[in-house]
Amino acid sequence: MDTKQISISDYHYDLPDERIARFPVSPRDHSRLLVSRGGTITDDYFYHLAQYLPAGSLMVFNNTKVIRARMLFHKSTGALIEVFLLEPYEPADYEQMFQSRGRCSWLCLVGNLKKWKEGVLSRDITIDGRPITIRATRGSMVGTSHVVNFEWGGALEASSFASILEAAGQLPIPPYLNRETQQSDLTTYQTVYSKVKGSVAAPTAGLHFTPQVLSELDACGIDREELTLHVGAGTFKPVKSAHMEGHAMHTEHISVGRQTLQKLLNHQCQATAVGTTSVRTLESLYYMGLKVMARPDLAEEQLHVAQWEPYDLPAATMTPSRQQVCDAIEALLHWLDAHQLPALHSSTQIIIAPGYEFKIVCRLITNFHQPQSTLLLLVSAFTHGSWRSIYDHALSSGYRFLSYGDSSLLIP
Repeated sequence: MDTKQISISDYHYDLPDERIARFPVSPRDHSRLLVSRGGTITDDYFYHLAQYLPAGSLMVFNNTKVIRARMLFHKSTGALIEVFLLEPYEPADYEQMFQSRGRCSWLCLVGNLKKWKEGVLSRDITIDGRPITIRATRGSMVGTSHVVNFEWGGALEASSFASILEAAGQLPIPPYLNRETQQSDLTTYQTVYSKVKGSVAAPTAGLHFTPQVLSELDACGIDREELTLHVGAGTFKPVKSAHMEGHAMHTEHISVGRQTLQKLLNHQCQATAVGTTSVRTLESLYYMGLKVMARPDLAEEQLHVAQWEPYDLPAATMTPSRQQVCDAIEALLHWLDAHQLPALHSSTQIIIAPGYEFKIVCRLITNFHQPQSTLLLLVSAFTHGSWRSIYDHALSSGYRFLSYGDSSLLIP
């Protein structure tokens, strides 16, 4: 199959508005679970997940944490300007960014841009009982994003930007929920294991997990590991081109620790992925490993996986043996050791669609995705094209769709 020539219209289905879950079920592990194993479909509840996974297998989670990425400012004229944070610009490192004091810059989307031609936006907030004024000015454009420069506070005692966001930002729930963020979303739109701040959208496959479900996985001998992919606003970007060749995937930043790579090797480089973000990270590792096998001197940013890179490589690298996959992961471990790094920090733009051969992911936990989306293409690739029968069953059986909807466990 020529993946670049896939027609996105072939991945349409009718999703009635009432099937889009506006709020999650409570408790969160009482969501429904569709289990598709080799084409056979079973209906269950998420709290029974552990019984469907083999003892001794590895499950990988994305531990990213959603930030309060929507910042609202009013001009003196009364015009409302929304500044939506996409990714750090200066400093470019996420951890350094949230520790910044006094000033920083982000790549942003700007709502009501025509009302903000120039000048400074300002807003008064209170942190720990202390008034602070935050100011925003527009800088240059980078691609389709705007650089927005933020300044706040006085001198060295100024609060960190993490504190600024906690006080001034709003959690960005998905636009298709068609409602304002509520207090409950501050809890329900984060996974119970979220740790590393940076996402502007939740890795929603993980929203169903509770401490009880995680304990049950442990009791059943299922190994758990974490990685980080910061989910960008591009996850909601519709496919507007008729064929996939014309669609530009968004780039997302990843971090994978040495321990996670070693765990993969311990499990023959096979894992159950929690969510499509974990899939994209895990699968990208193979191609990063190939790069360092060929060029051990590469820097982290040179390990970036481009959108079509997996499809442009020789056929032998598309369908490697299990040992060849493990060789690539082991090469990454050696590369980390040679550079004295505890974790790999890079980025990926990988698109996974029909025609892609999975290297590491052998089971997938994921929600039900929008029609004609790149996420649906990933599900189709993973299920060898049987996505429609799975979605037909979910629609006819009353499953709830999208971010706050029900879950599925897919086993090819």
